[in-house]
This record gives sequence, C-alpha cells and structure tokens, in this order.
Amino acid sequence: MVRNYFKKAEKMLHPQTKLKWISDAKGFGVFATAPLPKGTVTFVQDLLDVCIDLNDPLLDRPEYKQIVDKYSYINNESQLVISWDHGKYMNHCCFSNTLTTGYGFEIAVRDIEAGEEITDNYGIFTIHHNMEMSCPKQNCYKRVSIDDFEKHSEAWDKEITEALQEFNTLDQPLKCFLTPETLNDLELYLSTSNGYISVTNQKPGIKERKLYNEKLKS
Repeated sequence: MVRNYFKKAEKMLHPQTKLKWISDAKGFGVFATAPLPKGTVTFVQDLLDVCIDLNDPLLDRPEYKQIVDKYSYINNESQLVISWDHGKYMNHCCFSNTLTTGYGFEIAVRDIEAGEEITDNYGIFTIHHNMEMSCPKQNCYKRVSIDDFEKHSEAWDKEITEALQEFNTLDQPLKCFLTPETLNDLELYLSTSNGYISVTNQKPGIKERKLYNEKLKS
C-alpha cells in the first residue's frame, strides 16, 4: 500500500528535481530536471518530515541542536521541521523562483527552466536571527532579517496570488500531499477570489519566537 502511494509522487519535493553539489562555500543545491511552469507546487510538508517542538529537550543537546539549526525551518504550527528528502538543501535567493504560501506549500512564482537551481526566500522562515548573504546579484538584500515579513510580505503575496491562478491548469504531482482542508481553502480562493490566506500565516507568534531565541542563546 505504501509502495502504491509513493508512485503518485516520490518525494514531498517535486519529483522532477535532483540534488547537486555547487561549491565548498555553498554546498548542495536543488535543481530542476525538467521545466517547471509558474504555478507548479514544488514543495509540501508531509507526514514523513521530522517535526520538533520548540521546547523539545533535544534542542538542549549541542550535537543535535547544530543540525536542527542548519537544516530546519519553522512551520505555521510553530514547529521546527527537517525535511526527510533533499528539500532541506534548498538554497536562499532574495529573488527566489519559488515562495512559500500561506497555505503551507511552496509554489513556482515564475517559469523554472530545466537545469536551473530551485530557490526559496529564507526570510519567510528564518525569523529567529539575521543571516548574512553573499549573493552576486545587484539588488541582493545582503541579509535575511527577522524584519523581512514586514518589509516584503505584500510583494510576496502579489507574486503568490499571480502564481496560484495557474494551479488548476497544471499537472501537480504533489497535490496528493495537500490536506483536504488546504485544498478546500485553496479552491474557495480560486473560485471566488475570497478568503486568500496570506504568506504572513507562516509567521510564528511572538511567544514561539521568544522561546526559540532562548534556545539559540543557551
């Protein structure tokens, strides 16, 4: 039964992707193996992912904490999530070709060519500390900041809503991983233009941010 389930989609990251070494400085990255049109769902959190509560004693152990800090993101349920597949190697770009939506999945916000690196914006996740960037692009932010939601959420929502209009026109191998609640919410928006869930829905609350900041300092 499990075997048949995974024939639908081999991974929570889009099946037409691969892991590729970039450089010693950057490490691995995720690359498209076929064209992924704007509106393609590229990443979904699924039941195989490792979810860690922010107050889990595991974070008190340095040998595990450094791994969690490097590979996890914070979801909209205020859990630290480590992807079970190579999604954890997706790199940041200030002008990424995918964005995480308020619905909890990532979507291509422009056409992605075969062989192109798939990137996301860490500003949607990395809200517990600033991260310096070394991007050669002229308009690079130079830093992923805890203030990125306030600065960029409106622009992110604009890109996401435009991409979502293509959702039902495309083959979506990861659709089977979306919960019925997510699909209902999405269909409501796409059919009525009402009830859109903003990207700000991904932002953990103040209490969760404070708790994780305390973990970082310990």
